[in-house]
Amino acid sequence: MAAISLGPSPARRDALTRRIRLLVTATITYNAIEAIAAITAGTLASSTALIGFGLDSVIEVSSAAAVAWQFSAREHAVREARERTTLRIIAVSFFALAAFVTVDAVRALAGTGEAEHSIPGIVLAALSLAVMPFLSAAQRRAGRELGSVSAVADSKQTLLCTYLSAVLLVGLLLNATVGWAWADPIAALVIAAIAIKEGRDAWQGKGCCAPSGTTVPAVNAAAGDACGCRPGCDCCK
Repeated sequence: MAAISLGPSPARRDALTRRIRLLVTATITYNAIEAIAAITAGTLASSTALIGFGLDSVIEVSSAAAVAWQFSAREHAVREARERTTLRIIAVSFFALAAFVTVDAVRALAGTGEAEHSIPGIVLAALSLAVMPFLSAAQRRAGRELGSVSAVADSKQTLLCTYLSAVLLVGLLLNATVGWAWADPIAALVIAAIAIKEGRDAWQGKGCCAPSGTTVPAVNAAAGDACGCRPGCDCCK
């Protein structure tokens, strides 16, 4: 049976690797600044939600740093060898995010951690909601084409942080306008459940196309899509 290679050419692979390095650097830089701003604003406003958002940014930095470590290697074989360790770090980051969001949401529902009015917090959440989707989408596309499970998983971490930005923004706006402080923790619990699922998938190495450089039967490639995703693969969606 004829087989075709699904992997990009060496030149294209190097270009994708450089793109992922750049995107990860941008993600780390933005989230480091975001963490400082959110924790500072949260402390000034006595807002547990804002402080939690800042700590989430720290978790995102750890996830992106793991991918940066993987792609810091010049040799493709070394990067592939680091893939599993990177996925473990990303999975733990998802679990840590889910645990923190859950605890913070329960505290808020109990009336001990409600988000207070904060104009800087609203501005920060809106800015993150505008920036993070683009970083996530760009890294996801590059990771798909390169066949990197860890790059795709980290893009999901960034996307999840986008959802958290939306939750924070809605919560702060509703609290500031109509006093509905409970809206934020309810939505946060949904995000925590999603984070657990994504963490489990990352730990098991699920959710991406065949690694670059592999071959699959031509009939399978014809039946599927350009990246040759296996049944249940969601990295191409």
